[in-house]
Amino acid sequence: LTARLRRVESMLTAVNGTLERTAGAVAINTGNYDESLDTIWMLLAAILVFFTHAGFSMLEVGHVRSKNWQNILTKNLLVISVGFLAWYLVGYPFAFGNLDPPNRFIGAKGFAMDGFMANEAGRVGLRVWFFQGAFCATEATIVSGAMAERTQLKGFAVYTLFMTAMIYPVVVHWGWSGAGLLNYTDDAGLAKSLVGPALKDFAGSGIVHLVGGVGALVGALAVGPRVGRYSVPPSEGFDSQTVPCIALGTFFLWFGWYGFNAGSTAEMHNIAAATTAGLIAVNTTLAPCVAGLVVFLVRATFEAPRKLDLCGFCNGILAGLVSITATCAFVRPWEALVIGCIGGTMFLGASKLVKLCKVDDVVDGFAVHGACGLWGVLAAGLFGRPADGMGGNGLLYGGDQLRTQAVAVLLIAVWVGAASALALVPMR
Repeated sequence: LTARLRRVESMLTAVNGTLERTAGAVAINTGNYDESLDTIWMLLAAILVFFTHAGFSMLEVGHVRSKNWQNILTKNLLVISVGFLAWYLVGYPFAFGNLDPPNRFIGAKGFAMDGFMANEAGRVGLRVWFFQGAFCATEATIVSGAMAERTQLKGFAVYTLFMTAMIYPVVVHWGWSGAGLLNYTDDAGLAKSLVGPALKDFAGSGIVHLVGGVGALVGALAVGPRVGRYSVPPSEGFDSQTVPCIALGTFFLWFGWYGFNAGSTAEMHNIAAATTAGLIAVNTTLAPCVAGLVVFLVRATFEAPRKLDLCGFCNGILAGLVSITATCAFVRPWEALVIGCIGGTMFLGASKLVKLCKVDDVVDGFAVHGACGLWGVLAAGLFGRPADGMGGNGLLYGGDQLRTQAVAVLLIAVWVGAASALALVPMR
Protein backbone atom coordinates (compact mmCIF):
# COMPACT_ATOMS: atom_id res chain seq x y z
CA LEU A 1 0.00 0.00 0.00
CA THR A 2 2.82 2.37 0.86
CA ALA A 3 4.50 1.68 -2.48
CA ARG A 4 1.25 2.36 -4.32
CA LEU A 5 0.77 5.63 -2.45
CA ARG A 6 4.27 6.67 -3.38
CA ARG A 7 3.59 5.91 -7.06
CA VAL A 8 0.39 7.93 -6.91
CA GLU A 9 2.24 10.80 -5.24
CA SER A 10 4.91 10.66 -7.93
CA MET A 11 2.28 10.70 -10.64
CA LEU A 12 0.51 13.66 -9.04
CA THR A 13 3.80 15.56 -8.80
CA ALA A 14 4.44 14.92 -12.48
CA VAL A 15 0.93 16.04 -13.41
CA ASN A 16 1.32 19.18 -11.30
CA GLY A 17 4.60 20.01 -13.04
CA THR A 18 2.95 19.51 -16.41
CA LEU A 19 0.08 21.78 -15.43
CA GLU A 20 2.47 24.48 -14.25
CA ARG A 21 4.42 24.32 -17.51
CA THR A 22 1.18 24.42 -19.48
CA ALA A 23 -0.07 27.41 -17.48
CA GLY A 24 3.20 29.21 -18.14
CA ALA A 25 2.97 28.46 -21.86
CA VAL A 26 -0.65 29.64 -21.93
CA ALA A 27 0.31 32.89 -20.20
CA ILE A 28 3.08 33.50 -22.72
CA ASN A 29 0.79 32.70 -25.64
CA THR A 30 -1.94 34.93 -24.21
CA GLY A 31 0.52 37.79 -23.93
CA ASN A 32 1.65 37.22 -27.51
CA TYR A 33 -1.95 37.02 -28.64
CA ASP A 34 -2.79 40.31 -26.91
CA GLU A 35 0.17 42.08 -28.48
CA SER A 36 -0.77 40.71 -31.90
CA LEU A 37 -4.36 41.94 -31.57
CA ASP A 38 -3.23 45.37 -30.41
CA THR A 39 -0.74 45.66 -33.26
CA ILE A 40 -3.29 44.63 -35.89
CA TRP A 41 -5.79 47.11 -34.47
CA MET A 42 -3.37 50.04 -34.40
CA LEU A 43 -1.94 49.32 -37.85
CA LEU A 44 -5.44 49.17 -39.32
CA ALA A 45 -6.34 52.44 -37.60
CA ALA A 46 -3.10 54.10 -38.73
CA ILE A 47 -3.75 53.04 -42.33
CA LEU A 48 -7.22 54.61 -42.11
CA VAL A 49 -5.67 57.82 -40.78
CA PHE A 50 -3.10 57.73 -43.58
CA PHE A 51 -5.96 57.38 -46.05
CA THR A 52 -7.43 60.68 -44.87
CA HIS A 53 -4.68 62.39 -46.86
CA ALA A 54 -6.49 61.21 -49.97
CA GLY A 55 -9.59 62.92 -48.57
CA PHE A 56 -7.73 66.14 -47.85
CA SER A 57 -6.29 66.07 -51.36
CA MET A 58 -9.70 65.60 -52.98
CA LEU A 59 -11.24 68.29 -50.80
CA GLU A 60 -8.56 70.84 -51.62
CA VAL A 61 -8.62 70.05 -55.34
CA GLY A 62 -12.35 70.70 -55.24
CA HIS A 63 -11.89 74.15 -53.74
CA VAL A 64 -9.15 75.49 -56.05
CA ARG A 65 -9.09 76.37 -59.74
CA SER A 66 -7.85 73.75 -62.19
CA LYS A 67 -4.64 75.67 -62.90
CA ASN A 68 -3.61 75.03 -59.27
CA TRP A 69 -4.43 71.32 -59.04
CA GLN A 70 -0.86 70.18 -59.55
CA ASN A 71 0.46 72.63 -56.97
CA ILE A 72 -2.01 71.62 -54.25
CA LEU A 73 -1.50 67.89 -54.83
CA THR A 74 2.27 68.34 -54.75
CA LYS A 75 1.90 70.06 -51.38
CA ASN A 76 -0.09 67.12 -50.01
CA LEU A 77 2.62 64.68 -51.11
CA LEU A 78 5.21 67.04 -49.65
CA VAL A 79 3.40 66.99 -46.31
CA ILE A 80 3.60 63.21 -46.09
CA SER A 81 7.23 63.02 -47.20
CA VAL A 82 8.62 65.89 -45.12
CA GLY A 83 6.28 65.23 -42.21
CA PHE A 84 7.22 61.60 -41.65
CA LEU A 85 10.94 62.31 -42.02
CA ALA A 86 10.68 65.11 -39.47
CA TRP A 87 8.69 62.79 -37.17
CA TYR A 88 11.44 60.17 -37.52
CA LEU A 89 14.32 62.52 -36.76
CA VAL A 90 13.01 64.83 -34.02
CA GLY A 91 9.20 64.93 -33.93
CA TYR A 92 8.58 61.69 -32.06
CA PRO A 93 11.42 62.33 -29.56
CA PHE A 94 10.09 65.82 -28.82
CA ALA A 95 6.57 64.40 -28.38
CA PHE A 96 7.11 61.10 -26.54
CA GLY A 97 10.79 61.01 -25.57
CA ASN A 98 10.17 61.43 -21.85
CA LEU A 99 13.22 62.22 -19.73
CA ASP A 100 13.94 61.24 -16.14
CA PRO A 101 13.21 63.55 -14.38
CA PRO A 102 10.58 64.59 -16.94
CA ASN A 103 10.57 67.89 -18.77
CA ARG A 104 7.00 69.23 -18.79
CA PHE A 105 7.51 71.30 -21.94
CA ILE A 106 9.22 68.94 -24.40
CA GLY A 107 10.66 65.45 -24.69
CA ALA A 108 14.24 64.76 -25.77
CA LYS A 109 14.92 61.04 -26.13
CA GLY A 110 14.89 58.56 -29.01
CA PHE A 111 16.11 60.76 -31.86
CA ALA A 112 16.01 59.00 -35.23
CA MET A 113 14.25 56.08 -33.46
CA ASP A 114 17.28 55.35 -31.30
CA GLY A 115 16.52 52.39 -29.01
CA PHE A 116 13.47 51.12 -30.87
CA MET A 117 15.25 48.00 -32.09
CA ALA A 118 17.18 47.30 -28.90
CA ASN A 119 14.63 44.92 -27.37
CA GLU A 120 11.09 43.60 -27.67
CA ALA A 121 9.59 46.47 -25.67
CA GLY A 122 11.16 48.96 -28.05
CA ARG A 123 9.89 47.10 -31.10
CA VAL A 124 6.36 47.17 -29.70
CA GLY A 125 6.61 50.96 -29.90
CA LEU A 126 6.89 50.83 -33.69
CA ARG A 127 3.11 50.63 -34.03
CA VAL A 128 2.70 53.73 -31.85
CA TRP A 129 5.31 55.57 -33.92
CA PHE A 130 3.42 54.86 -37.16
CA PHE A 131 0.00 55.67 -35.73
CA GLN A 132 1.10 58.96 -34.18
CA GLY A 133 3.15 59.84 -37.25
CA ALA A 134 0.02 59.63 -39.40
CA PHE A 135 -1.60 62.14 -37.02
CA CYS A 136 1.39 64.45 -37.27
CA ALA A 137 1.33 64.63 -41.04
CA THR A 138 -2.27 65.90 -41.07
CA GLU A 139 -1.28 69.16 -39.37
CA ALA A 140 0.40 70.80 -42.34
CA THR A 141 -2.29 69.43 -44.68
CA ILE A 142 -4.91 71.49 -42.84
CA VAL A 143 -2.75 74.58 -43.30
CA SER A 144 -2.07 73.90 -46.98
CA GLY A 145 -5.77 74.17 -47.84
CA ALA A 146 -6.15 77.52 -46.09
CA MET A 147 -3.14 78.97 -47.94
CA ALA A 148 -4.00 77.45 -51.33
CA GLU A 149 -3.39 79.23 -54.65
CA ARG A 150 -0.83 81.75 -53.40
CA THR A 151 1.93 79.84 -51.59
CA GLN A 152 5.21 78.71 -53.13
CA LEU A 153 6.31 75.13 -52.59
CA LYS A 154 9.62 76.04 -50.96
CA GLY A 155 7.96 78.30 -48.38
CA PHE A 156 5.31 75.73 -47.59
CA ALA A 157 7.98 73.02 -47.24
CA VAL A 158 9.80 75.12 -44.65
CA TYR A 159 6.60 75.64 -42.66
CA THR A 160 5.74 71.93 -42.88
CA LEU A 161 9.12 71.18 -41.37
CA PHE A 162 8.50 73.62 -38.50
CA MET A 163 5.01 72.24 -37.87
CA THR A 164 5.88 68.53 -37.87
CA ALA A 165 9.28 68.81 -36.20
CA MET A 166 8.52 71.29 -33.42
CA ILE A 167 5.11 73.01 -33.19
CA TYR A 168 2.89 69.92 -33.14
CA PRO A 169 5.24 67.57 -31.19
CA VAL A 170 5.45 70.06 -28.31
CA VAL A 171 1.65 70.11 -27.97
CA VAL A 172 1.55 66.31 -28.12
CA HIS A 173 4.08 66.17 -25.30
CA TRP A 174 1.91 68.46 -23.20
CA GLY A 175 -1.20 66.32 -23.56
CA TRP A 176 -0.42 62.74 -24.60
CA SER A 177 3.06 61.83 -23.37
CA GLY A 178 1.98 61.30 -19.77
CA ALA A 179 4.75 63.65 -18.65
CA GLY A 180 3.70 67.02 -20.11
CA LEU A 181 2.30 70.09 -18.43
CA LEU A 182 -1.31 69.24 -19.32
CA ASN A 183 -1.18 65.55 -18.40
CA TYR A 184 1.29 63.99 -15.97
CA THR A 185 1.26 61.64 -12.98
CA ASP A 186 1.92 63.17 -9.58
CA ASP A 187 3.63 61.55 -6.59
CA ALA A 188 0.32 60.03 -5.46
CA GLY A 189 -0.15 58.31 -8.81
CA LEU A 190 -2.96 60.64 -9.96
CA ALA A 191 -3.22 62.11 -13.46
CA LYS A 192 -2.87 65.88 -13.13
CA SER A 193 -2.19 69.07 -15.08
CA LEU A 194 -0.76 72.43 -14.06
CA VAL A 195 -4.24 73.67 -13.15
CA GLY A 196 -6.11 70.60 -11.91
CA PRO A 197 -7.27 67.37 -13.53
CA ALA A 198 -5.37 66.04 -16.54
CA LEU A 199 -6.46 67.22 -19.97
CA LYS A 200 -9.18 65.16 -21.64
CA ASP A 201 -8.66 65.12 -25.40
CA PHE A 202 -9.14 61.52 -26.42
CA ALA A 203 -8.27 61.68 -30.12
CA GLY A 204 -7.23 65.28 -30.65
CA SER A 205 -9.88 68.01 -31.02
CA GLY A 206 -7.29 70.32 -29.49
CA ILE A 207 -3.98 68.52 -29.83
CA VAL A 208 -4.53 67.81 -33.53
CA HIS A 209 -7.30 69.98 -34.96
CA LEU A 210 -6.96 73.20 -32.96
CA VAL A 211 -3.24 73.14 -33.76
CA GLY A 212 -3.97 72.79 -37.49
CA GLY A 213 -6.79 75.33 -37.37
CA VAL A 214 -4.73 78.03 -35.68
CA GLY A 215 -1.88 77.33 -38.10
CA ALA A 216 -4.37 77.69 -40.97
CA LEU A 217 -5.57 81.07 -39.70
CA VAL A 218 -2.04 82.42 -39.24
CA GLY A 219 -1.08 81.07 -42.67
CA ALA A 220 -4.04 82.71 -44.39
CA LEU A 221 -3.24 86.01 -42.65
CA ALA A 222 0.45 85.78 -43.54
CA VAL A 223 -0.04 85.26 -47.28
CA GLY A 224 -3.04 87.57 -47.59
CA PRO A 225 -6.09 87.09 -49.83
CA ARG A 226 -5.96 85.98 -53.44
CA VAL A 227 -5.95 88.82 -55.97
CA GLY A 228 -9.52 89.96 -56.50
CA ARG A 229 -10.98 87.84 -53.71
CA TYR A 230 -12.42 90.78 -51.78
CA SER A 231 -12.42 93.43 -54.51
CA VAL A 232 -15.41 95.69 -55.13
CA PRO A 233 -17.25 94.55 -57.14
CA PRO A 234 -16.13 91.00 -56.23
CA SER A 235 -14.34 89.00 -58.88
CA GLU A 236 -15.83 85.73 -60.07
CA GLY A 237 -14.22 82.30 -59.97
CA PHE A 238 -13.55 81.96 -56.23
CA ASP A 239 -16.48 79.69 -55.38
CA SER A 240 -15.89 75.96 -54.94
CA GLN A 241 -14.79 74.68 -58.32
CA THR A 242 -15.17 70.89 -58.45
CA VAL A 243 -18.02 69.91 -56.16
CA PRO A 244 -17.81 66.12 -56.81
CA CYS A 245 -14.22 66.15 -55.51
CA ILE A 246 -15.34 67.97 -52.36
CA ALA A 247 -18.12 65.45 -51.68
CA LEU A 248 -15.88 62.47 -52.37
CA GLY A 249 -13.11 63.94 -50.23
CA THR A 250 -15.58 64.36 -47.37
CA PHE A 251 -16.56 60.69 -47.59
CA PHE A 252 -12.88 59.71 -47.56
CA LEU A 253 -12.23 61.84 -44.49
CA TRP A 254 -15.27 60.52 -42.64
CA PHE A 255 -14.20 56.97 -43.41
CA GLY A 256 -10.66 57.60 -42.19
CA TRP A 257 -11.91 59.38 -39.07
CA TYR A 258 -12.94 56.04 -37.56
CA GLY A 259 -9.23 55.28 -37.52
CA PHE A 260 -8.49 58.58 -35.78
CA ASN A 261 -11.05 58.10 -33.04
CA ALA A 262 -11.55 54.37 -32.51
CA GLY A 263 -7.86 53.65 -33.07
CA SER A 264 -6.97 55.95 -30.19
CA THR A 265 -7.98 53.20 -27.77
CA ALA A 266 -4.48 51.88 -28.67
CA GLU A 267 -5.58 48.33 -27.81
CA MET A 268 -8.17 45.72 -28.70
CA HIS A 269 -7.46 42.61 -26.60
CA ASN A 270 -10.16 42.90 -23.93
CA ILE A 271 -13.86 43.61 -23.59
CA ALA A 272 -13.34 47.09 -22.14
CA ALA A 273 -11.40 48.26 -25.21
CA ALA A 274 -13.90 46.60 -27.53
CA THR A 275 -16.94 48.27 -25.97
CA THR A 276 -15.16 51.63 -25.90
CA ALA A 277 -14.38 51.30 -29.61
CA GLY A 278 -18.03 50.54 -30.26
CA LEU A 279 -19.14 53.66 -28.40
CA ILE A 280 -16.58 55.73 -30.29
CA ALA A 281 -17.86 54.46 -33.64
CA VAL A 282 -21.44 55.38 -32.69
CA ASN A 283 -20.49 58.88 -31.55
CA THR A 284 -18.25 59.42 -34.57
CA THR A 285 -21.28 58.67 -36.73
CA LEU A 286 -23.96 60.69 -34.95
CA ALA A 287 -22.12 63.99 -34.39
CA PRO A 288 -21.24 64.65 -38.05
CA CYS A 289 -24.72 63.64 -39.18
CA VAL A 290 -26.42 66.30 -37.09
CA ALA A 291 -23.71 68.94 -37.67
CA GLY A 292 -23.91 68.54 -41.43
CA LEU A 293 -27.69 68.85 -41.38
CA VAL A 294 -27.54 71.97 -39.18
CA VAL A 295 -25.24 73.74 -41.64
CA PHE A 296 -27.20 72.55 -44.67
CA LEU A 297 -30.58 73.65 -43.29
CA VAL A 298 -29.37 77.01 -41.94
CA ARG A 299 -27.80 77.95 -45.25
CA ALA A 300 -30.86 76.78 -47.16
CA THR A 301 -33.41 78.66 -45.05
CA PHE A 302 -31.78 81.51 -43.10
CA GLU A 303 -28.36 82.53 -44.35
CA ALA A 304 -28.19 84.48 -47.62
CA PRO A 305 -28.26 83.60 -50.47
CA ARG A 306 -30.49 80.78 -49.08
CA LYS A 307 -29.46 77.93 -51.33
CA LEU A 308 -28.82 74.22 -51.01
CA ASP A 309 -25.10 74.40 -50.23
CA LEU A 310 -23.48 71.01 -50.75
CA CYS A 311 -20.03 72.34 -49.89
CA GLY A 312 -21.42 73.74 -46.64
CA PHE A 313 -23.01 70.37 -45.93
CA CYS A 314 -19.60 68.73 -46.36
CA ASN A 315 -17.86 71.22 -44.09
CA GLY A 316 -20.63 70.79 -41.52
CA ILE A 317 -19.95 67.04 -41.47
CA LEU A 318 -16.25 67.71 -40.92
CA ALA A 319 -17.13 70.23 -38.19
CA GLY A 320 -19.09 67.53 -36.37
CA LEU A 321 -16.21 65.09 -36.68
CA VAL A 322 -13.74 67.60 -35.23
CA SER A 323 -16.14 68.52 -32.42
CA ILE A 324 -16.66 64.93 -31.20
CA THR A 325 -13.00 63.88 -31.44
CA ALA A 326 -12.06 64.94 -27.89
CA THR A 327 -15.08 63.36 -26.18
CA CYS A 328 -15.91 60.38 -28.39
CA ALA A 329 -14.90 57.78 -25.76
CA PHE A 330 -16.70 59.12 -22.71
CA VAL A 331 -20.01 60.73 -23.72
CA ARG A 332 -23.33 59.06 -24.37
CA PRO A 333 -24.83 59.09 -27.88
CA TRP A 334 -27.38 61.81 -27.10
CA GLU A 335 -24.53 64.00 -25.85
CA ALA A 336 -22.70 63.39 -29.13
CA LEU A 337 -25.77 64.75 -30.93
CA VAL A 338 -25.70 67.92 -28.82
CA ILE A 339 -21.95 68.35 -29.32
CA GLY A 340 -22.36 67.89 -33.08
CA CYS A 341 -25.26 70.35 -33.24
CA ILE A 342 -23.27 73.05 -31.45
CA GLY A 343 -20.25 72.19 -33.61
CA GLY A 344 -22.25 72.92 -36.75
CA THR A 345 -23.31 76.25 -35.29
CA MET A 346 -19.70 77.06 -34.34
CA PHE A 347 -18.65 76.39 -37.92
CA LEU A 348 -21.32 78.71 -39.31
CA GLY A 349 -20.33 81.55 -37.01
CA ALA A 350 -16.58 81.17 -37.49
CA SER A 351 -16.86 80.86 -41.27
CA LYS A 352 -18.92 84.04 -41.47
CA LEU A 353 -16.58 85.92 -39.12
CA VAL A 354 -13.49 84.96 -41.15
CA LYS A 355 -15.12 86.26 -44.33
CA LEU A 356 -16.25 89.48 -42.62
CA CYS A 357 -12.61 90.04 -41.59
CA LYS A 358 -11.61 89.43 -45.25
CA VAL A 359 -9.34 86.54 -44.37
CA ASP A 360 -9.05 84.28 -47.41
CA ASP A 361 -9.25 80.75 -45.94
CA VAL A 362 -9.88 78.74 -49.09
CA VAL A 363 -11.20 75.55 -47.46
CA ASP A 364 -12.60 77.08 -44.26
CA GLY A 365 -9.79 75.34 -42.40
CA PHE A 366 -10.00 77.58 -39.35
CA ALA A 367 -13.77 77.34 -39.07
CA VAL A 368 -13.72 73.55 -39.33
CA HIS A 369 -10.58 72.65 -37.40
CA GLY A 370 -9.86 75.73 -35.28
CA ALA A 371 -13.28 76.84 -34.05
CA CYS A 372 -14.71 73.33 -33.80
CA GLY A 373 -11.48 72.01 -32.29
CA LEU A 374 -11.80 74.67 -29.61
CA TRP A 375 -15.41 73.67 -29.01
CA GLY A 376 -14.50 69.97 -28.87
CA VAL A 377 -11.93 70.60 -26.12
CA LEU A 378 -14.37 72.71 -24.10
CA ALA A 379 -17.13 70.13 -24.60
CA ALA A 380 -14.97 67.62 -22.71
CA GLY A 381 -15.21 69.96 -19.75
CA LEU A 382 -19.00 70.10 -19.94
CA PHE A 383 -20.17 66.63 -20.95
CA GLY A 384 -19.34 63.14 -19.72
CA ARG A 385 -20.95 61.76 -16.56
CA PRO A 386 -18.43 60.37 -14.04
CA ALA A 387 -20.98 57.80 -12.81
CA ASP A 388 -20.93 56.11 -16.24
CA GLY A 389 -17.39 54.91 -15.57
CA MET A 390 -16.14 55.96 -19.03
CA GLY A 391 -13.76 58.70 -17.87
CA GLY A 392 -16.12 61.66 -18.12
CA ASN A 393 -15.76 64.59 -15.71
CA GLY A 394 -18.17 67.17 -17.11
CA LEU A 395 -19.28 70.33 -15.35
CA LEU A 396 -22.92 69.46 -16.10
CA TYR A 397 -22.53 66.45 -13.78
CA GLY A 398 -20.57 68.18 -11.03
CA GLY A 399 -17.11 67.58 -12.53
CA ASP A 400 -14.17 69.96 -12.33
CA GLN A 401 -12.69 69.43 -15.81
CA LEU A 402 -13.59 72.70 -17.55
CA ARG A 403 -10.76 74.77 -16.06
CA THR A 404 -8.10 72.47 -17.48
CA GLN A 405 -9.81 72.39 -20.88
CA ALA A 406 -10.00 76.19 -21.07
CA VAL A 407 -6.34 76.62 -20.11
CA ALA A 408 -5.35 74.00 -22.69
CA VAL A 409 -7.17 75.90 -25.44
CA LEU A 410 -5.39 79.11 -24.46
CA LEU A 411 -1.94 77.51 -24.27
CA ILE A 412 -2.31 75.71 -27.59
CA ALA A 413 -3.62 78.80 -29.40
CA VAL A 414 -0.82 81.04 -28.07
CA TRP A 415 1.96 78.52 -28.77
CA VAL A 416 0.82 77.59 -32.27
CA GLY A 417 -0.10 81.14 -33.22
CA ALA A 418 3.23 82.60 -32.10
CA ALA A 419 5.38 79.78 -33.50
CA SER A 420 3.52 79.80 -36.83
CA ALA A 421 3.89 83.56 -37.14
CA LEU A 422 7.63 83.31 -36.44
CA ALA A 423 7.95 80.68 -39.17
CA LEU A 424 5.70 82.29 -41.80
CA VAL A 425 5.98 86.07 -41.52
CA PRO A 426 9.71 86.27 -42.37
CA MET A 427 9.02 84.31 -45.60
CA ARG A 428 6.38 86.73 -46.95
